[in-house]
Amino acid sequence: MKKILLFSLYSICILFKVHSQLPNPVLVGYWHNWSIPEAPYIQLNQIDSRYNVIEVSFAVPTSPSDMTMTFTPDGITQQQMITQINQLKAAGKKIIISIGGATTSIDLSTTVNKSAFITSMTNIINTYGFDGIDIDIEHGNSIMITSGGSISNVSNNPAMQNLIDAIKQIMSNYRQNHPNKLILTMAPETAYVQGGQSGFGSIWGGYLPIIHALRDSLDILQVQLYNSGTMYGIDNNIYTQGTADFIIAMTEAVIQGFNTNGGFFTGIAASKVAVGLPACPLAAGGGFTDTNSVMAAIKYLRGNGPKPGNYTLVQSGGYPNLRGMMTWSINWDAVSNCGTVYQFARNFQNIFLNSTNINFYGNETNDFQVFPNPAENIIIIKTKSISNNFLYIYNSSGILVSEKQLLKDENEIDLSDLPTGLYLLRFNNSFQKIIKQ
Repeated sequence: MKKILLFSLYSICILFKVHSQLPNPVLVGYWHNWSIPEAPYIQLNQIDSRYNVIEVSFAVPTSPSDMTMTFTPDGITQQQMITQINQLKAAGKKIIISIGGATTSIDLSTTVNKSAFITSMTNIINTYGFDGIDIDIEHGNSIMITSGGSISNVSNNPAMQNLIDAIKQIMSNYRQNHPNKLILTMAPETAYVQGGQSGFGSIWGGYLPIIHALRDSLDILQVQLYNSGTMYGIDNNIYTQGTADFIIAMTEAVIQGFNTNGGFFTGIAASKVAVGLPACPLAAGGGFTDTNSVMAAIKYLRGNGPKPGNYTLVQSGGYPNLRGMMTWSINWDAVSNCGTVYQFARNFQNIFLNSTNINFYGNETNDFQVFPNPAENIIIIKTKSISNNFLYIYNSSGILVSEKQLLKDENEIDLSDLPTGLYLLRFNNSFQKIIKQ
């Protein structure tokens, strides 16, 4: 059933009481801690403001045999990076450290490696003030092998059990000194998740026991719907990357769950699922999907658009609470030599923010003040965060009617082009309602 945004004073009060540690919806972007000519290094505090969850890539082990994890900023000092992270956090962003990556092997098959991993990751998180940890282990090794085990029992695989226990301990360490839990995200490839339908062993379905064991702590599952072979949907048909059908079929599979030879994988709530796609054609070896197909697929998934291809959703009405989108990567999205600048972020905005079905579940604390209220033609917006962010103005039907760039801490906003009525202002995933007289 579609959720329509109704602006009675009572319903607005109820909406604003809902608290989420993570923004809703999320635009997750991986950020390269390195520079290549095609996708240069970007300062963290220069990232497009639409990205509200930033995955810093990557923390890596000291060596293949030493699981002491390391992270060193590239191009700036440690203190400069800490300052930039704090600026983004003050603006309501969540900054997460990702472990692994496509070329890194992580092996926790021994208790020595497990202990080194826990201690070093806890230190990295505390040093930089990261809000969370992302599991992006893509290199098939002992951690990911599930042959002979099951989704619910990994006792035959000490490396996998050590990884699960290590993540739990890192989260426990964090909670001892913070009021909120450590955010946990995962970005497995399709073979490690949906691939469990066609085989369960080695890399096939390799993440499923990890997801299952950590599902109560998991905040976002963002399967990489790229660099993938063909995959089965839960309708037993085969789908190919780079299409709307692939996005829809793979996303519904992780929400609904599916059978494997290692047992049934119970699905993840749509509110914990983000659609992971490349920012542009050069960002991945395959699986780039054009913006129109992405929009059509996600609108259908959320229940506010027609079926764009052959796949038919099992759940009539779709999943209005789908959490958002993820991309590899912010750096690729920012360049003009691979599509248009920030085309992925713009498509996210068009899908999730310029919609009458948007769910305004923002933070309870506000990132801005607005006065006077009620107002006539001019309001003053006073912010506590960095500049170059946008203020979005929605009417009582939930339609985006205006956006204003905030260039300083105190901004004068002209509302003379808007009719009288009730409006909702959105800034950095915080919201304020105002009345224009």
